[in-house]
Amino acid sequence: MPYMRTLSDGSLLLMLHVQPRARKNQVVGLHNDALKIRLTTPPIEGRANRAIIALLAKKLHLPKSAITIKSGLQSREKQVIISGCAEEKARNVLIGMNNIEGKTDE
Repeated sequence: MPYMRTLSDGSLLLMLHVQPRARKNQVVGLHNDALKIRLTTPPIEGRANRAIIALLAKKLHLPKSAITIKSGLQSREKQVIISGCAEEKARNVLIGMNNIEGKTDE
């Protein structure tokens, strides 16, 4: 399954692999079939989940309310729904910013 796809309602489904307690918040690259994100926050009391929403909203210039964690609230593997953003724009912003399309991090 690809790390991002457009759903029938026009929203995006984004597959994430999250690494908490990193040195800085950043989109790293592809990790298997997911986009790897590093966060400085620990996975305690939902802080890492809130940090994911804040990071994606900032990068995509969307309100935080446009981003919802669909599954994986207590897991490193998450599925996130993004509303109000075209797939091409999201790919350019999230992947293009580091020129990491096709790069894997294992």
